[in-house]
Amino acid sequence: MAGTSVAAAEVKAQTTQAEEPVKVVRHQEVGHKSLLQSDALYQYILETSVYPREPEPMKELREVTAKHPCFHGVRKQGIDFLDFDRNLMTTSADEGQFLGLLLKLINAKNTMEIGVYTGYSLLSTALALPDDGKILAMDINRENYDIGLPIIEKAGVAHKIDFREGPAMPVLDELVKNEDMHGSFDFVFVDADKDNYLNYHKRLIDLVKVGGLIAYDNTLWNGSVVAPPDAPLRKYVRYYRDFVMELNKALAVDPRIEISQIPVGDGVTLCRRVY
Repeated sequence: MAGTSVAAAEVKAQTTQAEEPVKVVRHQEVGHKSLLQSDALYQYILETSVYPREPEPMKELREVTAKHPCFHGVRKQGIDFLDFDRNLMTTSADEGQFLGLLLKLINAKNTMEIGVYTGYSLLSTALALPDDGKILAMDINRENYDIGLPIIEKAGVAHKIDFREGPAMPVLDELVKNEDMHGSFDFVFVDADKDNYLNYHKRLIDLVKVGGLIAYDNTLWNGSVVAPPDAPLRKYVRYYRDFVMELNKALAVDPRIEISQIPVGDGVTLCRRVY
């Protein structure tokens, strides 16, 4: 009798298990502003530690950027990425705060920024540098930079910025040719075309000084770096994902640098040149 009861229980358990629906775990994109899974926790960080200490010019530029209808899509390799999120192009407030503190910690004076957009991270850098500090800033779109320029000028830091409109690669190639420029930069921030990140790295490693830093933005790329191959990603996220993952692998084995990948904003990888 007991044996029959056990057998019946086993059959019931098997039947119950069979009837339970199989849960398929699908990748979900995370918000650019934070990789934290809790919106409430991220908002707590912003309201407690970031916004109260955010310089007024940076707050103004952040708000102007959020309201400005200046971006309507990207065309790459003949593909229109009309679902491109313009917020992906601007540095988050917590990341801007982090970069400003980092620049002060390393006493940076001569810096470079590849990818400016409206200039939020650029303004953070300019405010953190000493009065005689310099930033070589490059972006293919002057129109976006001009949105933030009046605020940068009002903040009294425009004299620190040497803005160049156009692709960064030709500028970097010219700098590399000049031996005097080797090891001349304390800090470089890269937030531009992800398919060129490795090309930038090959040049920047000569231009940043030993002990200096290169910071690559978006290295967790909307969380897509852990997405399965069939994940329903937006076109631009899928297009750039492989380039970001290739960069991450290359940085991880580059003996010339020490690295730390930080889950702030959309992921930032810090590279300290060791030789």
